[in-house]
Amino acid sequence: MEDQQSTSTPPPLPDRLSVDPRSPHHVAAVFERDVGIRFNGKERHDVEEYCISEGWIRVPAGKTVDRRGQPLLIKIKGTVEPFYR
Repeated sequence: MEDQQSTSTPPPLPDRLSVDPRSPHHVAAVFERDVGIRFNGKERHDVEEYCISEGWIRVPAGKTVDRRGQPLLIKIKGTVEPFYR
């Protein structure tokens, strides 16, 4: 019975989270459920990384990629509110 209860409650969302599995801020257990980001009151679907305490998100800069083929990210400052959908 305890196992069913622990799987139904999601882990708490961390202060800083990254989509990239190579990042030290990537938490795989969080991505077992769908995570949404509300930035300055509007929901964003293109967020690659966020930090609540510092108040920023990183999003791709168009279709530009670096020499390894990863998207170039820009940092935008504002109010960050992560949530589970």
